[in-house]
Amino acid sequence: MTGIEIFCGIVAALLLFYYYSVANYNLWKRQGLPGPKPIPLFGNVAPVMFSKMSVGDWTQSVYKKYKAEPMVGIFVRRSPGLLINDPELIKTILIKDFAKFANRGVSVNEVAEPLSQHLFALEPKRWRPLRTKFTPVFTTGRLKEMFGMIVECANTLEKHLETVVAKGEPIDCRELAAKYTTDVIGYCAFGVNMNCISDEESKFRQVGKEFFSTSFLRLLRTRLRDSIPKLYTLLGYVIPYSYGTEFFMNTVLSVMEHRKKNNIVRNDFINTLLETQAHPEKLGDIELTDSLLASQAFVFFLAGFETSSTTISNALYELALNQDIQDKLREEINEHCEINNEEWHYENVKQMPVLDAVFKETLRKYPPLTVLNRKSVESYTFEEMKVSIPKDTYIIIPVYGIHTDPDIYPNPDVFDIDRFKDEAVSKRHPMHYLPFGDGPRNCIGARFAVFQSKIGLIKIIRGYKVDVCEQTAIPYKHNPGAFFLAPAHPISLKVTKIQS
Repeated sequence: MTGIEIFCGIVAALLLFYYYSVANYNLWKRQGLPGPKPIPLFGNVAPVMFSKMSVGDWTQSVYKKYKAEPMVGIFVRRSPGLLINDPELIKTILIKDFAKFANRGVSVNEVAEPLSQHLFALEPKRWRPLRTKFTPVFTTGRLKEMFGMIVECANTLEKHLETVVAKGEPIDCRELAAKYTTDVIGYCAFGVNMNCISDEESKFRQVGKEFFSTSFLRLLRTRLRDSIPKLYTLLGYVIPYSYGTEFFMNTVLSVMEHRKKNNIVRNDFINTLLETQAHPEKLGDIELTDSLLASQAFVFFLAGFETSSTTISNALYELALNQDIQDKLREEINEHCEINNEEWHYENVKQMPVLDAVFKETLRKYPPLTVLNRKSVESYTFEEMKVSIPKDTYIIIPVYGIHTDPDIYPNPDVFDIDRFKDEAVSKRHPMHYLPFGDGPRNCIGARFAVFQSKIGLIKIIRGYKVDVCEQTAIPYKHNPGAFFLAPAHPISLKVTKIQS
């Protein structure tokens, strides 16, 4: 073969690769949809893939640029996607035509990541029966039963905080809150004392930290899983599982086995797993593997502690910056303490408007899930827009962009709890506040998260004053590699005991 032939072969291969990289990129232009220009192979998501921007910051930037457009054409690597800005279109996707968008489009890899088969990520076939099975765990009745256990963990947090505050050093409130919420999840959901508050080396806390770390190896795994799933599956047969996978699977399965052998019945998540295991026929033709069961416990553990702990620490951060709101909240807490003789009940917490507004405004400004992802399960046409999409089109709802839109929330950088007075709420479209999503595939544990977060805040704010200090990072910066919205720095605050 001559040099010219080799050269021509290389050029032809490069041209074919380029065509492969950009073959789909005219889809939205042909339909007259605006959108940012994609980069060959990476589409529009290169800043996210290379951890230059967080998902929330990236979608916010696109939302701002095209805010006047109901929908924006984008590309997730080579795959087409739509960023939806219009609230009625969002309602159509999440609620009205949910069945056409029932898939989240999150990668599941049973070989390389056996614990990825959880409710958040599963395809509709397995998601539907499992969601139906686990929904009763989070009813009002069950939450009332678990409320006392949440308070018990919060009392442990209160005692621990007294010891930590006595040292007179700034406190990493995010780590403190994560230990508390991990203990709550362990106690309420699994009947396991995870000892995170009292044990500096708790294995459960280590597993949680590692899963949400943004180390190079974890990011590499994530990018391979999303970009080259077939290669990642092949590698899954030879590379070890990610940190903590075997520990968590073994722990959950051993707890289940212990309860079966000793005929222990406890009205919690593990008990629901046992019932599911005992009656697999109720799930249809789904293969009920150990890893599928353990995955449901895994996502409850991870999402339950991480989202709530971040919300608690973000609320404390804002209360430290807004002392007038902190004083107002403490006054409400003290009033309810006096009314209820120092005892906290499910109904008490529901009757605290200031606490509720602080919680909601925290989630407005810092929504843990900055985007809602969906994927079309079939071809679909948005009749009003005359836009047709193929099956497996990514749908992205820019929650963080909406929550920080000054036309919806004036002065969005200001922490303003009056945004959640009834009159203000009634003027906003329901799809303009989505911290837990909406529709059939909303967050199954939302109410549990609300109560464990509120009780944690009550216990801290009642007895302690939080202030910013030299170690407090101002302004707040997002971690560009994190899955949930998370700070790129500790939430370090000065905490002082209030003398009674």
